[in-house]
Amino acid sequence: MTTFKQIEANRRNARRSTGPTTEEGKLRSRQNAVRHGLTAETVIGALEDAEDYKAFEAAVIADYDAQSAVERELVLRLASLLWRIRRATTIETGLFDIQARQLLEFRRKRDAQQRLMRRLFVRANVNDEVESDSEHIAPRAISGPNPDHCSRDLAQCYLRLANVPSYPLDRLSRYEAALWRQAGQTMFALHALHRRRPWERASRSRASREEEWQTEMQEDN
Repeated sequence: MTTFKQIEANRRNARRSTGPTTEEGKLRSRQNAVRHGLTAETVIGALEDAEDYKAFEAAVIADYDAQSAVERELVLRLASLLWRIRRATTIETGLFDIQARQLLEFRRKRDAQQRLMRRLFVRANVNDEVESDSEHIAPRAISGPNPDHCSRDLAQCYLRLANVPSYPLDRLSRYEAALWRQAGQTMFALHALHRRRPWERASRSRASREEEWQTEMQEDN
Protein backbone atom coordinates (compact mmCIF):
# COMPACT_ATOMS: atom_id res chain seq x y z
CA MET A 1 0.00 0.00 0.00
CA THR A 2 1.34 3.45 -0.90
CA THR A 3 2.23 5.53 2.14
CA PHE A 4 1.64 9.24 2.63
CA LYS A 5 5.38 9.93 2.37
CA GLN A 6 5.55 8.13 -0.97
CA ILE A 7 2.61 10.14 -2.28
CA GLU A 8 4.27 13.40 -1.23
CA ALA A 9 7.55 12.29 -2.84
CA ASN A 10 5.73 11.49 -6.10
CA ARG A 11 4.12 14.92 -6.07
CA ARG A 12 7.45 16.64 -5.56
CA ASN A 13 8.98 14.64 -8.41
CA ALA A 14 6.05 15.49 -10.67
CA ARG A 15 6.52 19.20 -9.96
CA ARG A 16 10.18 18.96 -10.94
CA SER A 17 9.29 17.14 -14.20
CA THR A 18 8.06 20.03 -16.33
CA GLY A 19 8.81 18.40 -19.68
CA PRO A 20 10.86 19.95 -22.48
CA THR A 21 11.56 23.67 -22.13
CA THR A 22 13.24 24.51 -25.46
CA GLU A 23 11.28 25.01 -28.67
CA GLU A 24 13.14 22.10 -30.30
CA GLY A 25 12.32 19.81 -27.38
CA LYS A 26 8.68 20.85 -27.42
CA LEU A 27 8.47 20.16 -31.15
CA ARG A 28 9.93 16.67 -30.71
CA SER A 29 7.58 15.98 -27.83
CA ARG A 30 4.62 17.14 -29.90
CA GLN A 31 5.38 14.47 -32.50
CA ASN A 32 5.46 11.59 -30.00
CA ALA A 33 1.74 10.94 -30.29
CA VAL A 34 1.99 11.16 -34.06
CA ARG A 35 4.75 8.53 -34.18
CA HIS A 36 3.12 6.05 -31.84
CA GLY A 37 -0.61 6.74 -32.16
CA LEU A 38 -3.13 4.00 -31.52
CA THR A 39 -1.89 1.73 -34.31
CA ALA A 40 -1.31 -1.29 -32.11
CA GLU A 41 -4.78 -0.98 -30.56
CA THR A 42 -6.62 -0.19 -33.80
CA VAL A 43 -5.05 -2.17 -36.65
CA ILE A 44 -5.63 -5.92 -36.98
CA GLY A 45 -2.18 -6.98 -38.09
CA ALA A 46 -3.24 -10.19 -39.82
CA LEU A 47 -5.93 -8.46 -41.89
CA GLU A 48 -5.03 -4.79 -42.24
CA ASP A 49 -1.99 -2.81 -43.34
CA ALA A 50 -0.45 -0.70 -40.58
CA GLU A 51 1.06 1.64 -43.18
CA ASP A 52 -2.39 2.36 -44.60
CA TYR A 53 -3.59 3.24 -41.12
CA LYS A 54 -0.59 5.51 -40.48
CA ALA A 55 -1.29 7.35 -43.73
CA PHE A 56 -4.96 7.69 -42.77
CA GLU A 57 -4.00 8.85 -39.28
CA ALA A 58 -1.62 11.43 -40.73
CA ALA A 59 -4.41 12.78 -42.96
CA VAL A 60 -6.70 13.22 -39.94
CA ILE A 61 -3.90 14.85 -37.92
CA ALA A 62 -3.32 17.30 -40.78
CA ASP A 63 -6.93 18.50 -40.44
CA TYR A 64 -6.39 19.55 -36.80
CA ASP A 65 -3.67 21.82 -35.47
CA ALA A 66 -3.28 20.10 -32.11
CA GLN A 67 -1.38 22.30 -29.66
CA SER A 68 -1.80 20.42 -26.39
CA ALA A 69 -1.48 16.86 -25.17
CA VAL A 70 -5.26 16.63 -24.73
CA GLU A 71 -5.91 17.80 -28.28
CA ARG A 72 -3.36 15.37 -29.70
CA GLU A 73 -4.93 12.45 -27.85
CA LEU A 74 -8.38 13.45 -29.09
CA VAL A 75 -7.16 13.69 -32.69
CA LEU A 76 -5.56 10.25 -32.49
CA ARG A 77 -8.71 8.88 -30.89
CA LEU A 78 -10.77 10.35 -33.72
CA ALA A 79 -8.52 8.73 -36.34
CA SER A 80 -8.95 5.38 -34.60
CA LEU A 81 -12.74 5.73 -34.51
CA LEU A 82 -13.00 6.76 -38.16
CA TRP A 83 -10.79 3.83 -39.18
CA ARG A 84 -13.10 1.42 -37.35
CA ILE A 85 -16.13 3.00 -39.03
CA ARG A 86 -14.49 2.28 -42.38
CA ARG A 87 -13.87 -1.27 -41.18
CA ALA A 88 -17.58 -1.64 -40.36
CA THR A 89 -18.42 -0.67 -43.95
CA THR A 90 -15.93 -3.25 -45.22
CA ILE A 91 -17.52 -5.90 -42.98
CA GLU A 92 -20.97 -5.09 -44.37
CA THR A 93 -19.66 -5.40 -47.92
CA GLY A 94 -18.06 -8.72 -47.01
CA LEU A 95 -21.30 -10.06 -45.55
CA PHE A 96 -23.18 -9.26 -48.75
CA ASP A 97 -20.38 -10.74 -50.84
CA ILE A 98 -20.56 -14.02 -48.89
CA GLN A 99 -24.32 -14.19 -49.38
CA ALA A 100 -24.01 -13.32 -53.08
CA ARG A 101 -21.53 -16.15 -53.62
CA GLN A 102 -23.84 -18.59 -51.85
CA LEU A 103 -26.79 -17.38 -53.93
CA LEU A 104 -24.88 -17.79 -57.20
CA GLU A 105 -23.64 -21.23 -56.16
CA PHE A 106 -27.22 -22.30 -55.36
CA ARG A 107 -28.39 -21.11 -58.79
CA ARG A 108 -25.49 -22.82 -60.53
CA LYS A 109 -26.34 -26.18 -58.94
CA ARG A 110 -30.05 -25.72 -59.62
CA ASP A 111 -29.46 -24.91 -63.29
CA ALA A 112 -27.09 -27.87 -63.66
CA GLN A 113 -29.77 -30.20 -62.26
CA GLN A 114 -32.39 -28.76 -64.62
CA ARG A 115 -30.13 -29.26 -67.65
CA LEU A 116 -29.46 -32.83 -66.57
CA MET A 117 -33.19 -33.52 -66.23
CA ARG A 118 -33.83 -32.09 -69.70
CA ARG A 119 -31.18 -34.32 -71.26
CA LEU A 120 -32.61 -37.41 -69.53
CA PHE A 121 -36.11 -36.46 -70.65
CA VAL A 122 -35.03 -36.06 -74.29
CA ARG A 123 -33.18 -39.39 -74.28
CA ALA A 124 -36.14 -41.22 -72.76
CA ASN A 125 -38.50 -39.96 -75.46
CA VAL A 126 -37.31 -40.95 -78.93
CA ASN A 127 -40.45 -39.62 -80.52
CA ASP A 128 -39.59 -36.94 -83.08
CA GLU A 129 -42.45 -34.74 -81.96
CA VAL A 130 -41.24 -34.78 -78.38
CA GLU A 131 -37.69 -34.12 -79.52
CA SER A 132 -38.93 -31.26 -81.70
CA ASP A 133 -40.82 -29.74 -78.79
CA SER A 134 -37.80 -30.11 -76.52
CA GLU A 135 -35.76 -27.96 -78.89
CA HIS A 136 -37.96 -25.00 -77.98
CA ILE A 137 -37.09 -25.38 -74.33
CA ALA A 138 -34.09 -23.09 -74.07
CA PRO A 139 -31.61 -24.22 -71.46
CA ARG A 140 -31.10 -21.67 -68.72
CA ALA A 141 -27.66 -20.18 -68.51
CA ILE A 142 -25.71 -20.26 -65.33
CA SER A 143 -26.80 -17.35 -63.24
CA GLY A 144 -24.32 -14.55 -62.74
CA PRO A 145 -24.22 -10.82 -62.11
CA ASN A 146 -27.02 -9.24 -64.11
CA PRO A 147 -27.68 -5.49 -64.02
CA ASP A 148 -31.40 -6.07 -64.57
CA HIS A 149 -31.67 -8.25 -61.48
CA CYS A 150 -29.12 -6.46 -59.30
CA SER A 151 -31.71 -4.87 -56.99
CA ARG A 152 -33.60 -8.13 -56.58
CA ASP A 153 -30.42 -10.08 -55.86
CA LEU A 154 -29.30 -7.52 -53.27
CA ALA A 155 -32.72 -7.73 -51.64
CA GLN A 156 -32.44 -11.52 -51.51
CA CYS A 157 -29.00 -11.25 -49.92
CA TYR A 158 -30.35 -8.79 -47.38
CA LEU A 159 -33.26 -11.05 -46.48
CA ARG A 160 -30.90 -14.00 -46.06
CA LEU A 161 -28.67 -11.95 -43.75
CA ALA A 162 -31.65 -10.59 -41.83
CA ASN A 163 -32.86 -14.13 -41.15
CA VAL A 164 -29.52 -15.42 -39.87
CA PRO A 165 -30.05 -16.32 -36.18
CA SER A 166 -27.02 -14.30 -35.05
CA TYR A 167 -28.46 -11.09 -36.64
CA PRO A 168 -25.11 -9.88 -38.04
CA LEU A 169 -26.52 -6.78 -39.76
CA ASP A 170 -28.32 -5.62 -36.62
CA ARG A 171 -25.21 -6.06 -34.50
CA LEU A 172 -23.05 -4.35 -37.09
CA SER A 173 -25.48 -1.44 -37.25
CA ARG A 174 -25.35 -0.98 -33.47
CA TYR A 175 -21.54 -1.22 -33.55
CA GLU A 176 -21.29 1.42 -36.27
CA ALA A 177 -23.80 3.71 -34.52
CA ALA A 178 -21.75 3.53 -31.31
CA LEU A 179 -18.59 4.44 -33.22
CA TRP A 180 -20.27 7.41 -34.90
CA ARG A 181 -21.57 8.58 -31.53
CA GLN A 182 -18.07 8.46 -30.05
CA ALA A 183 -16.59 10.17 -33.11
CA GLY A 184 -19.15 12.96 -32.83
CA GLN A 185 -18.36 13.46 -29.15
CA THR A 186 -14.63 13.54 -29.92
CA MET A 187 -15.07 16.14 -32.67
CA PHE A 188 -17.26 18.25 -30.38
CA ALA A 189 -14.56 18.14 -27.68
CA LEU A 190 -11.90 19.13 -30.22
CA HIS A 191 -13.91 22.10 -31.44
CA ALA A 192 -14.62 23.15 -27.86
CA LEU A 193 -10.91 23.10 -27.03
CA HIS A 194 -10.14 24.97 -30.23
CA ARG A 195 -12.52 27.79 -29.26
CA ARG A 196 -10.89 28.07 -25.86
CA ARG A 197 -7.38 28.78 -27.18
CA PRO A 198 -6.57 32.25 -25.80
CA TRP A 199 -3.44 32.68 -27.90
CA GLU A 200 -5.40 32.08 -31.10
CA ARG A 201 -8.01 34.65 -30.13
CA ALA A 202 -5.23 37.17 -29.42
CA SER A 203 -3.55 36.32 -32.72
CA ARG A 204 -6.80 36.73 -34.65
CA SER A 205 -7.54 40.07 -33.02
CA ARG A 206 -4.00 41.28 -33.75
CA ALA A 207 -4.30 40.16 -37.37
CA SER A 208 -7.65 41.94 -37.61
CA ARG A 209 -6.16 45.16 -36.25
CA GLU A 210 -3.27 44.94 -38.69
CA GLU A 211 -5.68 44.40 -41.57
CA GLU A 212 -7.73 47.41 -40.52
CA TRP A 213 -4.56 49.50 -40.25
CA GLN A 214 -3.44 48.46 -43.74
CA THR A 215 -6.90 49.30 -45.12
CA GLU A 216 -6.76 52.77 -43.56
CA MET A 217 -3.28 53.37 -44.96
CA GLN A 218 -4.42 52.40 -48.45
CA GLU A 219 -7.43 54.73 -48.18
CA ASP A 220 -5.20 57.62 -47.07
CA ASN A 221 -2.88 57.07 -50.01
